[in-house]
Amino acid sequence: MKRAVLGKLVRKIYHRENPNRIYTSGDVKLLEKTDELHLRLNATATHEILRREWEVFGHQEYHHIAGVSISHINNLRHHPVYVNSWVNGTKPRAIAIGTTKPPEPNNLPGAIRIDTVHQRDVFHINAVDEITQWEIVVCVPVIAESCMKPALKILIDQFPFVVFNFHSDRGGEFINYTVEAILNRLLIKHTKSRSRHCNDNALVETKNGSVIRKNMGYVHINQEKADEINAYYTQWFNPYLNFHRPCLYLTETKRDEQNRERRVYGEVMVPYDKLKQVYRETKRNFLTPSTSWGKLDTIAQQYSDNEFAEKVRNEERKLFNKIFWPQKP
Repeated sequence: MKRAVLGKLVRKIYHRENPNRIYTSGDVKLLEKTDELHLRLNATATHEILRREWEVFGHQEYHHIAGVSISHINNLRHHPVYVNSWVNGTKPRAIAIGTTKPPEPNNLPGAIRIDTVHQRDVFHINAVDEITQWEIVVCVPVIAESCMKPALKILIDQFPFVVFNFHSDRGGEFINYTVEAILNRLLIKHTKSRSRHCNDNALVETKNGSVIRKNMGYVHINQEKADEINAYYTQWFNPYLNFHRPCLYLTETKRDEQNRERRVYGEVMVPYDKLKQVYRETKRNFLTPSTSWGKLDTIAQQYSDNEFAEKVRNEERKLFNKIFWPQKP
């Protein structure tokens, strides 16, 4: 009566047991064992194995299950006795390169997220610091050891602060022993994204579209032009991104009545100003030995944002003219 008053009284679903079951739990276990040994072949091949176990090799325990029909084998594979032991899942191969975990910047610059952007014959390697959004782009003609080793050195050397964490997705261009050896030599921790956690590398993924694709486009670029693109990146594009292109920074996370998360990006500044802000707040020196605040201030104050952006666009036009309309000898 109490359950009826509370509205918790429900009709129990009747499950009728089949008293005329032909194949016993032991027969299902034999089928399960066969599937486990042969990695679950199709029903026709499995039926032939069961038949041979009884008729050819004379194993008495297979006498009953050998007479099962081909179509009924798939029914028995859904039997509770079968599925409790057999799991036909993906066989993972553990590769001891990188640690599967989200990056841990500890509110300090130096935890970079990295990804590649494919533009037909060239690859843009894009690296973004998580705290300051300091961004460095490098271009390589192919994803190979001969190109990746110098490219990573150029990329890491262009960051004004010490890099201590290198986070990538699980792609083969970064999950390999060449990259791992470089990072180990530089004492940089290598982390990789978790499966089904697309936000682990979301920052650099957004920069791929808003920075690389927006400026370099989608058209085919011959791999012979990779060195010229790299020179443009180093001299013009990377300084523009870090000293003259403002970024939005997260300041607050709110939740409404439905527990939906809303992020507020209340700070707008260039990455260099964010770098100085972090320095003032932490009072820690994270710059590399070859970098000083005086050198960075000189670069930041040499041109205004529009003046430097105009120079970048002029150099960009010159670069694209060389790429798409090369001068004939």
